[in-house]
Amino acid sequence: MKKVLFLLLVLPLFGIAQTTTEQEDRAAIAQVLSTQQTAWNNFDIELFMETYWKSEELTFYGSAGVVKGWQKTLERYQKSYPTQEHFGHLEFVTNDISKITDGAYTVMGEYHLTRPVGDTHGIFMLVLKKIDGAWKIIADTSCKVE
Repeated sequence: MKKVLFLLLVLPLFGIAQTTTEQEDRAAIAQVLSTQQTAWNNFDIELFMETYWKSEELTFYGSAGVVKGWQKTLERYQKSYPTQEHFGHLEFVTNDISKITDGAYTVMGEYHLTRPVGDTHGIFMLVLKKIDGAWKIIADTSCKVE
C-alpha cells in the first residue's frame, strides 16, 4: 500500500517536471530565433550564424538546393544577401515548436523580409538540438512563397 501511495504522489511530479523542462526548452528556442532576428536586422551575419551548428553536418535546404556544412551555409548567405539593402528588416512568425525527443525540437514558421531591393516572404522548418548546453540549428529548410 505504501508503494502505491508513493507512486500516486511521486508520478505526477515527473509530469510537472517534464512540462516545466519543455516550457524552458521552448523559451530557449524562441530566444534563438530572437537572436537570429536581431542579428539579421543589425546586419550582423556572424551573430546570426552563431545560432547554427558549426559542423559539416549542418544541412540547409533552400530554393537553390541543398547546402551542407556551416561554412558553406555562411557563404550561401553572403552570396544571397551581399549588402545591408539585401538584408532589410526581418520578422519571424513562429507557428509551432514541437519536441521530437529529449534535446531536439522542430520549429515551423514564416519569415517576412522588408527591404529596398524588394520584399520577400516564405516559410521555414528548423531542427534544433541541444549541443554542449546550447540550442543550435542543425537543419534549416526555408523557401520563398510567391
